[in-house]
Amino acid sequence: MPETPARRVVIAGASGLIGSALIDSLRGDGVEVTSLVRHAPQGPHEVQWLQDATPLDPDVIAGADAGVCLNGASIGRFPWTPSYKSTLLWSRITPTRTLAAAVRELGDDAPALVNASATGFYGSQPGTVLTEDSPRGEGFLVDICIDWEDAARSAGDRARVALLRTAPVVHERGVLKPLLLLTKLGVSGPIGRGTQVWPWITLEDEVRAIRHVIDSDLSGPVNLTGPTRATANDLGFALAQRMNRPYLLRAPVWGVKIALGKDATEALLTSDADVRPAALESSGFTFTHRTVEEAVASAVPAPGED
Repeated sequence: MPETPARRVVIAGASGLIGSALIDSLRGDGVEVTSLVRHAPQGPHEVQWLQDATPLDPDVIAGADAGVCLNGASIGRFPWTPSYKSTLLWSRITPTRTLAAAVRELGDDAPALVNASATGFYGSQPGTVLTEDSPRGEGFLVDICIDWEDAARSAGDRARVALLRTAPVVHERGVLKPLLLLTKLGVSGPIGRGTQVWPWITLEDEVRAIRHVIDSDLSGPVNLTGPTRATANDLGFALAQRMNRPYLLRAPVWGVKIALGKDATEALLTSDADVRPAALESSGFTFTHRTVEEAVASAVPAPGED
């Protein structure tokens, strides 16, 4: 059955990398977008929320095709102090619970809840192909993902709830941000062995995949990750080759842990997770960028290009 494009979508987390790109894509196709914001509304397309414990008025999302919640403080800020760990959790759970409560109150007339999660759900599981049916992993980010998804499921059984287990985005403001300067300076290289498998996705395919989820009947976990396996070395070498720089200097794991902390290093850099987009592909989604090399080329201009 062909998908019916959304007519109105409510988005929380609209100012982030993914949220802003999603809004541009939707509005470019004539979809009405309402943004849930923390600042004073700057027009009828914005609604203020989360100023205190006041619930979100269900009328804000009534009649929408979907409510999309993308909130979450950056995991790329270091170090992860105890205070910042609390921020990482609060910034995900509180908005999700608030939007889910409004969805639950609308009952059968509620829009779909399309909620962010992360491939961090799987933790590090070397040598295993991971799909939406695979078990959770272990670690700090895993625990956050579990609580995050449980908060989304509080929308109730009468709502369609999709959990976007998103991979790190190959973009200059995403996973490439800490690598670009090192590569430009010619001091990039393997992190540890460099053979750990890293899930990835481009911003274009991330937005296209979210729109596919909104417009389809997908529910439950949906892995938003590129379709081809890639290691940390594959990504790092592709970036170095794109920038015409060497990829030689190995970063020892012990040194990275000193710089970033144990939790961040194990969750983001040495984790090994071969996550596959089984639900997306079985629902007919096709990727614009199928390899990490294509992803890097789409995100980083080659030397001499504007």
